[in-house]
Amino acid sequence: TTVFFKLYAPFKNRVYCMTSHNDYMPDTVNAMTRTPGGAWWFLEMNVPAGEPFTYQYLIDGELRVADPFSEHILDPWNDGYISSATYPNMPNYPVGQTTGIVSLYETAKSVYNWTNTTFNAPPQEELLIYELLIRDFVTTHNYQTLIDTLDYIERLGVNAIELMPNSEFEGNLSWGYNPSFHMALDKYYGTPDKFREFVDSCHSRGIAVIMDQVFNHAFGQNPIAQMWWDSNNNRPAANNPYMNQNCPHPPNCWGNDFDHFVQPTRDYMDRINTYWIEEFKIDGIRFDFTKGFTNSSNADNYQAPRIAALKRMADVCWNKDADFYVILEHWGPNQEEKELSDYGMMLWGNAVHQYYEAAMGYTPYSDFKWGIYKERGWTDKHLITYMESHDEERASYQIKTYGNSSGGYDTKTLATRADRIIQASAFFYTIPGPKMIYMFEELGYDISIDNPCRVCEKPILWNYYDNQYRQKIYFYMASMMDMRKKHDVFNTSNFTYALNGASKRINLNGSAMNAAVVGNFSVTQNNVYPNFQHTGTWYDYFTGDSITVTNATATISFSPGEWHIYTDVKLADAAFMDLPEEVLAEVKPFMTFPNPSHGMMDLLLDFAEGTRVTWSLVDLNGRVAAQGEIQCEGPMIEPMDFSALAKGMYFLNLTTPERHYTDRVVLQ
Repeated sequence: TTVFFKLYAPFKNRVYCMTSHNDYMPDTVNAMTRTPGGAWWFLEMNVPAGEPFTYQYLIDGELRVADPFSEHILDPWNDGYISSATYPNMPNYPVGQTTGIVSLYETAKSVYNWTNTTFNAPPQEELLIYELLIRDFVTTHNYQTLIDTLDYIERLGVNAIELMPNSEFEGNLSWGYNPSFHMALDKYYGTPDKFREFVDSCHSRGIAVIMDQVFNHAFGQNPIAQMWWDSNNNRPAANNPYMNQNCPHPPNCWGNDFDHFVQPTRDYMDRINTYWIEEFKIDGIRFDFTKGFTNSSNADNYQAPRIAALKRMADVCWNKDADFYVILEHWGPNQEEKELSDYGMMLWGNAVHQYYEAAMGYTPYSDFKWGIYKERGWTDKHLITYMESHDEERASYQIKTYGNSSGGYDTKTLATRADRIIQASAFFYTIPGPKMIYMFEELGYDISIDNPCRVCEKPILWNYYDNQYRQKIYFYMASMMDMRKKHDVFNTSNFTYALNGASKRINLNGSAMNAAVVGNFSVTQNNVYPNFQHTGTWYDYFTGDSITVTNATATISFSPGEWHIYTDVKLADAAFMDLPEEVLAEVKPFMTFPNPSHGMMDLLLDFAEGTRVTWSLVDLNGRVAAQGEIQCEGPMIEPMDFSALAKGMYFLNLTTPERHYTDRVVLQ
């Protein structure tokens, strides 16, 4: 029944703790006491046990802010758009009592009963991470539906899920890199206990959970920015104890920049990091743009203070959990990244553009060796390499739009595009070290990152799985992940590679067996150089066929896009490759998004260039509510405005010269 409030607020003259129990009115009983040093304010208050209440701080009679260390907030501008299915029984905002964001707190809360208390996270070098944005992964954008997809994710074979930021950010529809309250869970995705259930469910399946935290900056709703703010210049004030007045490392500047060399910022980060570890049992944090943890304008050069700041932060995390994943999106000089790796941290390794080039069939710039830790001179397998991430263009879109061709071999077609992605994957999963994929990469997702804008909502195309070519990517990736887990040779430190040009190879040496990965990334017939470790019999991992090698250095002629993973030991059939061929439902060459809709929606068309499509929207009584004609320019998106129509269900009819299609549309 007792709550102790403590606020760090130097340079302030008067602070009240106003709550829903005192009607948000400043009074002598809720005036906070300042410590003799003048930096801290405190107040002890009696409250009913087990009854949620809201509170704010009133500072110097003008500024009302929520607690910077809020575990929960109520937002009067955005909470109204959160469904009761996602967040049941959301507490009421104190309308008429105050304004702005308020903190929500409850004493004597019921404790979540963890099902899995013995989970051991996978070793760093064996991580297979699935990065996802909840908003664009499941249509309900909530943890419950995410839990319901874990069968799909587990079957794929990943052993870690990395969520794009799910602590409070400004607005609802966001990537999350505009943080406001780092220690509060964003309600747009669900309740705290439902997030705990998600972590618990992942752990029960052997899957680690990694959060994404943004400590480079904070946006304007963050109380730390508001409490010391220069309104004349629209920036943090000179006396802000946490933040720089100006971002010191342009052009990489977003939001209000934290000063990472002052104790308040360090205390802020440490409190938040340990909170997520202790309260939610997460297994790691991916720290966004840690290259920005500097006050120097020479951010591209080696910065000893930046390295020290990151080591200090990591030590605090490891004091709570010795096996905690500290993952950096650093983009600093290799000297720094090697030092951070040597210290035990992992770092993102962008090999996207080189894998693009290889998959598209443009080989002069397709050497993806910088995605290998050894190439950087690192000692440990701490480089998390990826072919796609939230920041990069989709590989399948890139191939579909710009892919190379020769004669009848065209990488742009879906069937060949899928094969090229599988080929690139063979040279991705067989390189030792942790790996990451981005959601739906395993289905060849091909809506551009810039359609309609970089951070805009994207269509959630689960129907991709019904397409035999896209499903083929899924099962090959799953098989390769399974292969990595079963055979130690794919985690060896004894391997060589030649990845420049059209002919690429990786030779891996292990105590139980050796492996050779060979491929022709050209769009024409080409000689490859397997450089087998020895002569004798070698076995194709996916087909089980064998070849007899009499000259280990001899060339072999490969068809365009041909690749093989050879081992010198006969292995059991590759996982999933013995599944019977299924007759899959035809995928319509169009879809509407979002559906259901409030009236504004996009019609995604995938017809050949020059196809004339007539369409009509018909209500349940057979009346035509809208109609039109589209001349297709290849795959395209046509905006549709049905906002003037009555709510209800309609049928969208599309007709081409070849055939007729129908789909259901719901307006709400």
